[in-house]
Formats: sequence, C-alpha cells, structure tokens
Amino acid sequence: MMPATIRTVKGFTLVETVMVIAITGIIAAIVAVFIRAPVEGYFDAAARAEITDTADTALRRIGRDLRLVLPNSVRIAGGGNVLEFLSTKTGGRYRVEADAPGDDPLEFDAADTSFDVLGPALTGMTAGDQIVIYNLGIPGADAYEGNTAATHNRRSYNGAAGTVSNIVIAAANPFPLESPGRRFQVVDTPVTYICDGAGNLWRYWGYAIQSAQPSTVAALDGLVGAGNTRALLAQNVTACQFTYEAGITERSGLVAMRLAITGNGESVNLYHQVHVSNVP
Repeated sequence: MMPATIRTVKGFTLVETVMVIAITGIIAAIVAVFIRAPVEGYFDAAARAEITDTADTALRRIGRDLRLVLPNSVRIAGGGNVLEFLSTKTGGRYRVEADAPGDDPLEFDAADTSFDVLGPALTGMTAGDQIVIYNLGIPGADAYEGNTAATHNRRSYNGAAGTVSNIVIAAANPFPLESPGRRFQVVDTPVTYICDGAGNLWRYWGYAIQSAQPSTVAALDGLVGAGNTRALLAQNVTACQFTYEAGITERSGLVAMRLAITGNGESVNLYHQVHVSNVP
C-alpha cells in the first residue's frame, strides 16, 4: 500500500498582508507629499496663462484698432471705463488747383460737392462713409459735432460704391478749415470699448457718430439696435481703466490701458500703452 503524499501550501499570512498594505500606504503618502506641490503649481500656471492670454489678446485688439484712429478723435467717459474713437478706413490728399481741363479741386470759399483724389484711387468706398478734413478735436474742427453746418469738418460720402478717384460729398456748406498737408480721412464707424461693471469687456461698432459720447451698455445697445454689432472680448474683469493724454508729442497722443482679470483662483493685471497719430 502506497503512503499518502503530504502537500505543503505556501502563501502570505494575514500579518504579512497587513504589513504590506501599511508599507504601501506609507510610501504612497510620502510620494503624494512630494508630487502635490508640482501638480498644483502646474494647474496654477495653466490658469494664470489662460487669463493672461485673455487679457493680452483684448489689449492687443484695442491697440490694433487705435492704429486706425482718426486724429484727435479719442475720448474717454464713464470714469475711465469707456474708450471711444472714430475709425478710419482710408484717406488721401485732395486737389487744390486745376492743372488741366477736367480737374476737380476742392473749394473752401463756397460749397463744393466733389473733389479729385491725388495719387492712387481709393478702394472700398461705400454709402455712409464720412469725409473728414483737419480734425483738431476742438469746436469748429471736431468730427463728432456733425456733418452739415458751416462749422462742421465732416461730410457724408455721396458717390458710387467701390474704387473712386473723385470724391462726391453732400455739402450745403464748405469745409471750415483747410488741411496744411491737403489731407482728408475717410471714417467708416465709431468704435467703443466699454467695461460694463459686471465683469465684461465689450467692443461696439457700426453705430452712427454721436456728438455726446455714449457711456453705458444700455445706450450703446440702443444705438446698434437689431444690427447687434458688438463682441465680448473678456469676462471676469475685476479692474478696467482707460486714460488718454493728447499732445504727448507734437504729433501724437498716448492711450494707456489697464486690465485685470480673475479666474480659477488666479489674477493678472496688465498695462499697455499705444501712441496714436494726431496729425490731421
């Protein structure tokens, strides 16, 4: 008769299992302590980068617009929360003397409804464009004042759309002042940047030029109407300040912009300055 085979079963005891679990927990806790700070730092940096990019993009957008500003048309309202200016689309020099038959100079001693452009023809002219000459931003030479009276330096374009070398205008009175450089600018629309006090920075455009500066979102919404020509540039804005100093140099003014944004527990505060040409 064969003897019975005795099998030996090997494994972990309960005490060994508990010890392994305890040691693993200790190691995991130690690792967590060391990696927590870098992980939190990464997420904080990502949050700061996101809101910094938002603020920087908004300020650069405003800066690009300011490079097309009509000289001496920047104005501030709302305690520094509202920036408005007239945006130019093109411009040129007007003819002052007839050098050949058929030439059409611009007259300043009587109402004149057309004049020749010296140099290349202007492209993209459309109904509603405004012709401005020698805008100084003072009474009698302020494009915001209107486009019909003898003291107004702005007139409505009244010609065909497209590319033109002769500017047709609606004029019951002559322009009040000549430009020393024989220059004129074509304005298409005012542009307003406004911080609404509810954490939003808006851009408005496409509304009619107003003598009194619109300084609230409600007023601007009423001006753009169903066209709704506005865009949201930034949210979570906690501070917003525009300032303008005319005559920083003889030929330019300075627009300064400060924008603070808070999000995901992080805050950024950016400051940006733009020189604007004030040579009319």
